[in-house]
Amino acid sequence: MAVVDRDWIGLAQASRLLGVSPATLRRWSDAGRVRVFTTPGGHRRFSRAALTRLLPADRPKRPSLAGSGLTSSRIARSYRRARIGAEPELPWVLILTDEQRLLFRERGHLLAGSLLQYLDAPEPTSAAHHLKEASIGAGEYGRIAARQGLSLSQTIEGFLRFRAPFHHELAVAARRRGYDAAETSDLLETAERAMDRLLVATMTGHSVTTTGRRALRVSIDPPGKPGG
Repeated sequence: MAVVDRDWIGLAQASRLLGVSPATLRRWSDAGRVRVFTTPGGHRRFSRAALTRLLPADRPKRPSLAGSGLTSSRIARSYRRARIGAEPELPWVLILTDEQRLLFRERGHLLAGSLLQYLDAPEPTSAAHHLKEASIGAGEYGRIAARQGLSLSQTIEGFLRFRAPFHHELAVAARRRGYDAAETSDLLETAERAMDRLLVATMTGHSVTTTGRRALRVSIDPPGKPGG
């Protein structure tokens, strides 16, 4: 019983811990924002650990993602699991050759690594460098997709399938490292903005390659050229 008393606290103590009124905490629990259970006597009990994670952390900088064990290889495994589940929805994935799959897998691995370095960068100059590297990698992914004959919509679909597992692994790492709510929100928003930039780079890489190939075909066989 002592363990339960220590880990689960009543409404009054929980509201004092967070610095909010009991009425506010009731609303939060009713909305599912905080972990709570109700005793047989009708009293609410709150998880002390869950409440503590809502408090701002007393530290100048959030802990690194690398310290949670999050690596590009881990994200790649998560991506492969997501891809297997999504293949029935993306029939074009099924016709890729082993060589093409390996090519896209290698590009995704490099892209994830650059993104993680960007999110973990200790200062703005380093962060800008890694984001630039990630953008270059995303542009190369778009060019490769175009050269492999994938349409722009298929290329974007592939990119978005990479995006969801990446954000999932970030959220898991944030919980593992004990990020508070503000740190987790900032991490995911920063990653979201970076992903938007990489998506634009991917689309640009694909479009430039497609336009270049089309221009090359026209120069080789210009319209209206008389037959031999």
